[in-house]
Amino acid sequence: MPLILCDVGPRDGLQNEAETLETSTRAELVNRLAAAGLPRVEAVSFVRADRVPQMAGAEEVVAAIERRGGTEFTGLVLNAKGYERFAATEGLDRVNVTLGATESFNRRNGEMSREEALAQVDAVLAAASVPATATISVAFGCPFEGEVDEGEVVALAERLGTDEVVLADTIGVAVPSQVRRLVERVRGLGKRAGFHGHNTRNTGYANALAALEAGAEVLDSSVGGLGGCPYAPRASGNVATEDLVFLLEREGVETSVDLDALIAISDWLEGLFGRQLEGQLYRAGTWP
Repeated sequence: MPLILCDVGPRDGLQNEAETLETSTRAELVNRLAAAGLPRVEAVSFVRADRVPQMAGAEEVVAAIERRGGTEFTGLVLNAKGYERFAATEGLDRVNVTLGATESFNRRNGEMSREEALAQVDAVLAAASVPATATISVAFGCPFEGEVDEGEVVALAERLGTDEVVLADTIGVAVPSQVRRLVERVRGLGKRAGFHGHNTRNTGYANALAALEAGAEVLDSSVGGLGGCPYAPRASGNVATEDLVFLLEREGVETSVDLDALIAISDWLEGLFGRQLEGQLYRAGTWP
């Protein structure tokens, strides 16, 4: 199976911005990413607007998505209520559910225990009528508990009722050897493994390559390096999609993504936010 690059900028990226963009602008971002050839785009999150105002109006965003062959559109769901909204919305191809690897992160992020979070994830997966991805947050390190036992992450992945599990380095503390081990162990469960990296400590790109070498079939990234984690102080953005595509292509990995189009999107976003983004390629340019 070819590598799936999933841009999570419209969701994970924008939800960490202080400014809330209009739903039409968020839909335009989704459409631009799809037009650039991204095989998967995480378009929205079905969460409470009073908790995450940046994600309000998910249904309006989905309604404005321009369907195009070759791009799978996904939506993040945290609970049964969120899945009800997802199911009532036409235009999304995949549901993404998530829970933390540690007890403390689940309690701080969703005000529930890890077992309660797992039960909610199980309920959504059982009800889902479309393909599903389960993302395990803080799989490599937790801002409240520190080091995370790899065996517990693997056991959690095994319990999840889906064939695609993405391991998230939510606070950007992973190193390549750690990523290789966990990806290999999840693949050993017979599941498709993915990696969601943050570049907080400048290891995100090395980790993405390590995940790929270990057999990961899904890599998450965010255009311009938008993102972070509201529950991790000083956490910076995700791996930038255009930087990752440049790296992969130079390594001989075919992505079929239009790099110039991605750079143009980051230029556009820089203008919208009025600040320099975390990504570097859109400023440095491609190889002369």
